[in-house]
Amino acid sequence: MSQIIPILTYEEGYREKPYIDTEGYPTVGCGIKIGPKGNSINSYTFSVPRKVGDVWLQAFVDSVISQCNTNPLIYAALKQCNPARADIIYSMAYQMGIAGLASFKNTLVMISNGNFTGASSAMLQSLWAKQTPQRAQRHSEVMRTGTYDIYKGLI
Repeated sequence: MSQIIPILTYEEGYREKPYIDTEGYPTVGCGIKIGPKGNSINSYTFSVPRKVGDVWLQAFVDSVISQCNTNPLIYAALKQCNPARADIIYSMAYQMGIAGLASFKNTLVMISNGNFTGASSAMLQSLWAKQTPQRAQRHSEVMRTGTYDIYKGLI
């Protein structure tokens, strides 16, 4: 059974009040961008209660899954994945966008070929892994093992 919502909640955290993320975007909830890069946080004077944020997150995840299923390279990889590995693909797409995930061409081909160990290694050699090393390490481990074991006690 998918654990994408608990994974994203853990990886992104939750903030009711808008904040500027590490890339400079106004953001709220579980990492949901709400404005253009560099926009002043003072433009956002609202808060998003957790119940609303959870519904919003599910809607965004549903959209990400739909977009992943329409991208041939990503879809080919997803067809080889169990739920844990698919959740990692969805989490990466949520974090980087579909275009960002699609740029992991070699990794996605390895996944499509069932080479999960190679894909796991390739994930750790990316710029993404340098930018978010702990998240990349956890995601890589799920891709390698096909289990959620690395998240036990975290989600």
